[in-house]
Amino acid sequence: MKKILIIEDDTAISKMYQTSLKNDGYEVVAADDGDAGLEMAKKEKPDLILLDIILPKMDGFAVLEGLKKESGIKNIPVIMLTNLGQEEDKERGKKLGAKDYIVKADFTPMQVSEKIKKYI
Repeated sequence: MKKILIIEDDTAISKMYQTSLKNDGYEVVAADDGDAGLEMAKKEKPDLILLDIILPKMDGFAVLEGLKKESGIKNIPVIMLTNLGQEEDKERGKKLGAKDYIVKADFTPMQVSEKIKKYI
């Protein structure tokens, strides 16, 4: 079973994606701040990470940088899942190594699941 880590501080959004992804047959783990997310990625070694940008303690860009510096987890595909739709945010995410960049308002959980299938 493929494992997905969701790093998202909005409990309602996190739970919605957890439920949707579990229904699609994934094992799902979640963290609600950047620090916890980075630690969980090291411990759990998920197959894919859904990463919000606006997070307590450490923002998503800093988490992404941290992930890419760790040899054991640097190759895990990361999809940025955020409400920040500015082109410069998208560019920054891609430059830091995100595989994809999804603006929450533009995608349903089912569409996000389709994107996940492309990367794992």
